Amino acid sequence: MTIIEESADVPAPRAGGDESTPLLEVRDLHVEFHTRDGIAKAVNGVNYSVAPGETLAVLGESGSGKSVTAQAVMGILDMPPGRIPQGEILFRGRDMLTMSNEERRKIRGAKMAMIFQDALSSLNPVLSVGYQLGEMFRVHQGLSRKEAKAKAIELMDRVRIPAAKQRVGDYPHQFSGGMRQRIMIAMALALEPDLIIADEPTTALDVTVQAQVMDLLAELQREFNMGLILITHDLGVVADVADKIAVMYAGRIVETAPVHELYKRPAHPYTRGLLDSIPRLDQKGQDLYAIKGLPPNLLKIPSGCAFNPRCPKAEDSCRTEVPVLHQVTERDGGELAGRGSACHFWKETIHG
Repeated sequence: MTIIEESADVPAPRAGGDESTPLLEVRDLHVEFHTRDGIAKAVNGVNYSVAPGETLAVLGESGSGKSVTAQAVMGILDMPPGRIPQGEILFRGRDMLTMSNEERRKIRGAKMAMIFQDALSSLNPVLSVGYQLGEMFRVHQGLSRKEAKAKAIELMDRVRIPAAKQRVGDYPHQFSGGMRQRIMIAMALALEPDLIIADEPTTALDVTVQAQVMDLLAELQREFNMGLILITHDLGVVADVADKIAVMYAGRIVETAPVHELYKRPAHPYTRGLLDSIPRLDQKGQDLYAIKGLPPNLLKIPSGCAFNPRCPKAEDSCRTEVPVLHQVTERDGGELAGRGSACHFWKETIHG
């Protein structure tokens, strides 16, 4: 179901902004889940930032901690069993983890919004899409039903849903998957937030519709100068829209890079494996590459580098020492801006 926070007291409008100042900073974030079998460490010291107008893509296999990190940022993590033992989530310089529930409600929806991956289960099946879109304006801005309906039609037009005025009273099941995803985007955009988190926004959509949804997100982001966090496991989806990429594995960020640098020269064996797994037109008839093994059990993360049981470059040090996120440099020692790799042998990977 879509989350609507009750608060008519919305923070002041977005200021015109210093693009160099992070909109969101996540610092040393840890998230764990207490289960009957033990403590599952889902997020283990994540650091990233997003500036106004910037797109950060967070990549990784299922279970890598991408969505859990986003839920912690949004403040919608189920606690218990979830718990945040340490870390900071700074939104415009204020730590959201120290805010009261009322303060966080004022930010959700109005300043920070989330697009969930399964639009059909996220939308209420017994309420019209117009009612659900209008609820954002009724709750946050105190508009009447008639005014909220007009705003809903305006939003549907903005995300290019045909015949919006005639379809505002339709129910979610009466729309195609792509149109439902556009409704979710419209809902996230309703109050013109500073930051949008899109969690697998193109899941289960065909390639053509995927491209249309991503183009729409990019266009709206430019229009409103929003920060965008795009969570996905599909490297092909982010190639044309992301500014920078953070690759996650077993709850940690193992590589960071500007998007084109990462595609051209990955600096971590896991990233290289993900890139090698993408189908290529010039390799017809060949078997697709697959990274051997499975992601680790978060109840028993391997010692040292969590990727070592699956890594073709693993040596003894990988099984005993947890690699830090090294600053990646050129062969001559010059630093590569925005590049980091949590691998003992990143030099051999990027320069090999």
